[in-house]
Amino acid sequence: MIEQTVEVPTKDGATTTFIVHPERDGPHPVILFFMDAPAIREELRDMARRFASAGYFVMLPNLYYRSGVLELTAEDWADPERKKMFGLMHSLTIPLVMEDTDALLAYADGQAAADAKTVGCVGYCMSGQFSINAAARHPDRVKAAASIYGTFLVTDKPDSPHVAARKAKGELYFACAEIDRWAPLEMVQALEASLKSDSIEAEVEFYPGVEHGFAFPKRPAYDKQAAERHWERLNALFRRRLG
Repeated sequence: MIEQTVEVPTKDGATTTFIVHPERDGPHPVILFFMDAPAIREELRDMARRFASAGYFVMLPNLYYRSGVLELTAEDWADPERKKMFGLMHSLTIPLVMEDTDALLAYADGQAAADAKTVGCVGYCMSGQFSINAAARHPDRVKAAASIYGTFLVTDKPDSPHVAARKAKGELYFACAEIDRWAPLEMVQALEASLKSDSIEAEVEFYPGVEHGFAFPKRPAYDKQAAERHWERLNALFRRRLG
């Protein structure tokens, strides 16, 4: 595997991006891996490596670069410092992250190891909405997009995931935790009803008995069985749509 950390130029500066991909047999389909609220950390880099081991060019960008933040320490997740994390999270908007998505794909276009015409996206927590919107913004490139216990799935905004999904051509997957105050049952049911009504190629899957954050090994909510199930589902999705 080849790993590198690069500065990808954007309209607002540059986002520090962790890239990992197989050494040989490229070019490889691109996976845009959108971080969760606690920011870039080794836990996410390990997940990026796992995606890459299946044959992908994985890009994990720091979405907080506009605030000058590269990584949050472990203490930032605990009170009272977690207020910093929520402030950073709310500083992001879908339009800003879509500009970053454009920049990431433009960078991938120039990489010999990347097939930037064949793209998958995955977003966790706050970034589920970004993954789905990326599929809507680049419908001819993004062949598959996944939201893993995503938040803000149904809002009254025009770029709400349940609305943006209508513009996507790729297959969509929503993994939802049964116990999730950030995406309660009523929201998930509304999402599912909307996708079905619009005949969108999408699946909404409940993970029973688990909490928001179940896929992260370092989080208290980690559930190994559910986490491995989500890996199986993502691997199948990307293999099916990206090759």
